[in-house]
Amino acid sequence: MKFTLIICTFMRPKPLLNLLQSVAKQTAYPHQILIIDGSTDTATKKMVTENIFLNIEYHFVSPEHRGLTKQRNYGIAKVQKSSEVTCFLDDDTVLESTYFEELIKTYSIFPEALGVGGYITNEINWESVSTTYQPKINEFYFDGWKRKEGSRFVMRKKLGLDSNRPPGLSPEFSHGRSVGFLPPSGKVYEVEQLMGGVSSFRTSVFQQFQFSTYFEGYGLYEDADFTLRVSKTGKLYLNTAAQLRHYHDAAGRPNQYQYGKMVVRNGWYVWRVKYPKPSLKARFKWHAITVLLTGIRAANIFTTSKRKEAFTETIGRVLGWFSLFFSSPKINN
Repeated sequence: MKFTLIICTFMRPKPLLNLLQSVAKQTAYPHQILIIDGSTDTATKKMVTENIFLNIEYHFVSPEHRGLTKQRNYGIAKVQKSSEVTCFLDDDTVLESTYFEELIKTYSIFPEALGVGGYITNEINWESVSTTYQPKINEFYFDGWKRKEGSRFVMRKKLGLDSNRPPGLSPEFSHGRSVGFLPPSGKVYEVEQLMGGVSSFRTSVFQQFQFSTYFEGYGLYEDADFTLRVSKTGKLYLNTAAQLRHYHDAAGRPNQYQYGKMVVRNGWYVWRVKYPKPSLKARFKWHAITVLLTGIRAANIFTTSKRKEAFTETIGRVLGWFSLFFSSPKINN
């Protein structure tokens, strides 16, 4: 099965080199690698020029094509017609040697799959337990595995606001558990959402769908929007055997105020993409959880060393929430 890899990058030449070096060690190698560079300098171009990787194509985009969703759409337009699958990777990831082999194999096992996601291994510590294990309130259990529960989910449990669907599936009030709550079981799980930076899709999907330009610049939740729309027409899967590590490089990220505002407004947007007309109960829960999460972030002003970041993000969340009542986002399905 021929496949293309698209890597959208911005001012991260060193992390990108680490990723490309891990791609070079793959047991299944891309037939085309598209580097879509939105940088404002030439450091990434210089790195790509000085290092030889097979099947690589470098594209430096002009300012009007800069930003994650625009760069992804730019890359999609460059994919070879013979490519059956198009893969996306964040530029600060590093792959295990069988990542692509496992990812592409999933399309043969599940021929109805429109998209398949990979699995990040270095962010959460999981522990295998018995299938009869009863988790504590500060633990999350799924499919014979447990992990420590974050404070936000502990509070949501206590207030009856926890997600009522498995990880990767969105409840009517949104604020579900991401695919990061799926355990490293080696299994393949059906989901409705994939993380864009570790995803792949049948290339034919892009005849109907593109990434929304509503999500400008950093593009927070653009992957949720795209995959929720695709999942309405077919099946998506996450293969926990297709493994990689994500190192969250700080370069190119927005300031905390803008991030806080995006968390709320973009979160509202993807909620309404999935559920255009949610029930009154679901609306109450979405707003209640949004206010709760803002309160928890505000508490970080006094409980963490990064007080300024916590304060500015809290302000962004508060203003983002209030803005919904007089200027809510326009849904572009």
